[in-house]
Formats: sequence, structure tokens, C-alpha cells
Amino acid sequence: MYLLIPLILFVCGGDLGWWQAWLYSVLIVAAGLGGRIWAEQRHPGLTADRQNTEIMQNAKAWDKVLAPLMAVSIGYPLVIVAGLDHRYTWSPEFPLWLNVIGFVLISLGYAFAAWALAENRFFYSVVVIRTDRGHAVCDTGPYRIVRHPGYTGNIYALFGIVLALGSVWTLIPVAVASIISIFRTQLEDQTLQEELPGYRDYAGRVRYRLFPGIY
Repeated sequence: MYLLIPLILFVCGGDLGWWQAWLYSVLIVAAGLGGRIWAEQRHPGLTADRQNTEIMQNAKAWDKVLAPLMAVSIGYPLVIVAGLDHRYTWSPEFPLWLNVIGFVLISLGYAFAAWALAENRFFYSVVVIRTDRGHAVCDTGPYRIVRHPGYTGNIYALFGIVLALGSVWTLIPVAVASIISIFRTQLEDQTLQEELPGYRDYAGRVRYRLFPGIY
């Protein structure tokens, strides 16, 4: 996936000299692979659990739809639109300082999401409660700031992509992906409060789901 996204970006953009696309490709591959290596070193077996068919089969019915929808929405539509925008110059040229702000947002967002993955032993790909396997609340690291830091990091990165790749039209798939992420966060948070022991107390301590002081 982390190699396919840059490939699609360059195919749609049709420009191997597009430096913003090269830098974005380096960031997404480094954060994606690096974050998973870091998580596996801290929690051996987490990678296998995230691909475990039994865990996926036991996911909440609504998340069997939302999980793949979110996985697709935060990657492929963005790079398709951004690439085509670059090829056909639909958007005006962004100044360099906006590109830089975009890359800062991407870097911070991906780093925050990777930190969440590495911190939480039970960071599954789908929403499932596994108390039979010792599933417990994670309240350390970025989970002291917001309750769903993995989603937070990805949403920040989404808006960073608009600026970094200089594509106003990418705001459309970014808005769709953000809505899906927020909707899934709401359902996941309700599930955790109802089914995971200790989560209600944690929610009382960490008030915000995604954005401190806002939501």
C-alpha cells in the first residue's frame, strides 16, 4: 500500500520532476513502514493481530464497512485528485511557504499516528473488544492528549497534503475522508465506553476524542 500510493500519484501527475510528490512519497513510506516496525518492536505480534482473520470476523458489523472505507479514503482518492490536478493545472500555483506548512502538518500528523500505533498494544485494524486476550485501556503517550490519536494524526496529515501537493481540489476527498473518520470515531468511542472496562473513567480524564479543546 505504501508503495502503491506514491506510484498512483506519479502516474496521475505524469511528472517525475515533481519534487513535492517525491518528498510526500518519502514521508508516507517512512512513516508507514517505520511506524509498524516500531510498533512490532514494542509489541511483538501486533502486526499479525492487525491482519488476523478471526479478529476481523469478530469486528462490529458497522466497522466491517467503515474500516475498509476509511483505509481507502485516506489514501487513494487524494493522490489521484492531486496527481490529476498537477497534470492539468486545475489549481493555481501554491507559494513555497504553503508547501512547507503542508509538509510540516504531514510529518507531525504521521508521527502522531505512528506514536499511537506503537503505544497501544491493542491497536487493531477494526473495532473489536478482546477482553479474553487482556484488552485494556491505553492511557499513555498520545492517549493522554486525545482518545483517538491515530485518527487525529491522519486527519492533520490529510489537510497537510492539500498544501504540500498544491491542490485545492484535493479538499473534496479530504472532506469526505475526514467525515468518515469522525463518524467512525464516534461509533468506536461509544463501543469502547459500553464494552471496555475502565474506558468510561478514562473518557472522564481525557475529555476530547480528536482535537483538544474542540471535539
